[in-house]
Amino acid sequence: MNQASLPIHPITDRVREALAVSKRGCEELIPEDEWVKKLARSEATGQPLRIKLGLDPTAPDIHIGHTVVLNKMRQLQNLGHQVIFLIGDFTSLIGDPSGRNNTRPPLTPEQIKSNAETYYKQASLVLDPEKTEIRYNSEWCLPLGSMGMIQLAAKYTVARMMERNDFHDRFKAGTPISVHEFLYPLMQGYDSVALKSDLELGGTDQKFNLLMGRHLQVEYGQEAQCILTMPLLEGLDGVEKMSKSKNNYIGISEEPNTMFAKVLSISDTLMWRWYTLLSFQSEAQIELLKQEVANGRNPKDAKVALAKEITARFHGAPAADAAEQDFINRSKGGVPDDIPDVALLGAPMGIGALLKSAGLAPSSSEANRLIDGGGVRVDSVVISDKGLKLDAGSYVVQVGKRKFARVTLA
Repeated sequence: MNQASLPIHPITDRVREALAVSKRGCEELIPEDEWVKKLARSEATGQPLRIKLGLDPTAPDIHIGHTVVLNKMRQLQNLGHQVIFLIGDFTSLIGDPSGRNNTRPPLTPEQIKSNAETYYKQASLVLDPEKTEIRYNSEWCLPLGSMGMIQLAAKYTVARMMERNDFHDRFKAGTPISVHEFLYPLMQGYDSVALKSDLELGGTDQKFNLLMGRHLQVEYGQEAQCILTMPLLEGLDGVEKMSKSKNNYIGISEEPNTMFAKVLSISDTLMWRWYTLLSFQSEAQIELLKQEVANGRNPKDAKVALAKEITARFHGAPAADAAEQDFINRSKGGVPDDIPDVALLGAPMGIGALLKSAGLAPSSSEANRLIDGGGVRVDSVVISDKGLKLDAGSYVVQVGKRKFARVTLA
């Protein structure tokens, strides 16, 4: 269908509200006018739109940076649209070259299967699993066969493929590009044809692949999908994108107390960006909170509310409440209820050796560094003497704000 021939339906207040939800925090909505027409048609006919998100199971766990697009999916799901969580078990065999300066090694089928088993379970903590269509792109990619693959490849030119930044830069630098890497955007685009998607979501680094879906749908005589890109979430440092390799992440399977404390550690400025991208509070509610902080309310109150919302999403409200109380106890110098008990032999024992043996420091030298920094307490007393020896007895030992152990020394 020619996009100009999309039926014209009235733009109601509900359509405007759906557009605002769609655009909240997004980087680009392409093309916005077509998406408005699709929303209006859905409102007039009662036919939900098909909204697709594809993720390759390249790792077994996801962090909250990955949930930015999942949150957008949930917001659109709450409007009544059909969301499709697509697991790229076939495309993972190729490896996504997006943003790469070298060939990405493909995963083995065993790795893909293992990772995929946990992916949707984790995504279901954000999406409504009862209203989510789960698909695997091997369903249509494997039956395509060699003939179908050749016909698909004929629908796009090498010149257009080389316009892609990572391919262009690698070619210019003389860095090898394997032919199979050209297949990745083609296969991701073909997913949109197979699923007849109205909208595809992705990170900003996926724009080329998402546009490929639009192109191929038209080539196959379908109405072209719109695309919506979401920004990459900055990590705890507020500078680099959230990444396990940069150790600035919050894993969605982390303990609730750790998750809560990590959210509280972000800057006041970053907090508002996280509110926009991670919170399910309305923009009006967030703006009201901003005004209250601007008028003198402690920004920590807003950060605590965000920490509780995120922790509750992945662990439940009781765990979030307990994490808040645990943080209060620690802030006041109190001792959490769930600290590990450690039994050691060798009294009297030097404080450095004790910290290492109790698992509170990786080495005696690191223990000494922590003591020099004032980060070690025994029974709430800051330790400054690296030569301290502890006699037989029971001690509550604290390192930093979050590491505790009840050490019994004999």
